[in-house]
Amino acid sequence: MMKKNRLEAFSDGVIAIIITIMVLEMKIPHGDDWAALKPLIPVFLSYVLSFIYVGLYWNNHHHLWQIVDRVNGSVLWANLHLLFWLSLFPFATGWLGENHFAMWPTALYGFVLFMAAIAWFILARTLIRLHGKDSPIAEAYGRDWKGKLPLLIYTSGIILAFWNTWVSQALYTLVAALWIIPDRRIERELNH
Repeated sequence: MMKKNRLEAFSDGVIAIIITIMVLEMKIPHGDDWAALKPLIPVFLSYVLSFIYVGLYWNNHHHLWQIVDRVNGSVLWANLHLLFWLSLFPFATGWLGENHFAMWPTALYGFVLFMAAIAWFILARTLIRLHGKDSPIAEAYGRDWKGKLPLLIYTSGIILAFWNTWVSQALYTLVAALWIIPDRRIERELNH
């Protein structure tokens, strides 16, 4: 049986680096007045949304490891898969902000969000398979509508990016808002 603490520490480190890289994408303006900040507004807005997303993944990742007690090789690979997609957030965020929410950057941003959600789903299912169908994690996730609904919303956002990028951004923000509302499923299981 492998212990989970190295996986947790590694994941925390990667997520901290992702946030650091994202903030470094915001270049310091060459002016000393408020007008110099105006071109940074799209970059800042894309950073805020991505920071919230990375924070949500970190928060849920932390909760997830409270309910499981072991990992195996499949879990390690599933976690790396998740970290891979999260590591693309700085690139997608930077491209989105630099190009003022244009069509292709908006679609790519949605695709990265979609793939991170798929990776999370795979990680959760891999942990459920390891711990069993009667385990606390299986009980907590149940039908997992909160994990499946974002996939539909992201798909809609990606498609709509080719017609109206602001609608896409609104959909991506909606998913973040859904996850800001605390998901108490794991905490309920821990209190049992």
